[in-house]
Amino acid sequence: MGGWAQIARRIRVPLGFFFAVFYFWLARPSWRSMALGAILVVPGLLVRALASGHVRKNEALATSGPYAYTRNPLYLGSLLIGLGFAVTARSWWVGLALALMFFAIYLPVIRNEETFLRRKFSEFDEYARRVPRMFPRLARGAPSQAPAKFSWDLYLKHREYNAVLGALAMMAGLILKLTVFLGPH
Repeated sequence: MGGWAQIARRIRVPLGFFFAVFYFWLARPSWRSMALGAILVVPGLLVRALASGHVRKNEALATSGPYAYTRNPLYLGSLLIGLGFAVTARSWWVGLALALMFFAIYLPVIRNEETFLRRKFSEFDEYARRVPRMFPRLARGAPSQAPAKFSWDLYLKHREYNAVLGALAMMAGLILKLTVFLGPH
């Protein structure tokens, strides 16, 4: 890994914390926008949770569960969560910042991860031909194999519950901003 992809991989988490401050500063939530945003946040959390219970990082190429429909369900889930919170914020600046972060940070990281997977797993090219990078097909695209079952152990190992806790903390912060600082809507 080199160049911008390496930098993007290193800064994406700290940048996320900076973005959260920016987000809360610009967010002007309403009860309606929070409900509409949740329509995207909840499925995003579910996709991430399902994906985490199927991925065995660096051990096997994940092709079961959500990985049968998209090569990057964790990033797809994060994108849905981000879009949901952008809707909740009711700010074009938040939406623009989210789009910039996705294209400048996450796309290079995804490409770099695919380069790694291509080197590590000989079956990756065939998998990549059948399964789209980000936006899922409705039909299963992964090669036929015995479907792996969701593993709670993997979910816990990957600490995916942190995404749920983070989303709940964000919603709590938005409710606080809405009720204390912005007044009732």
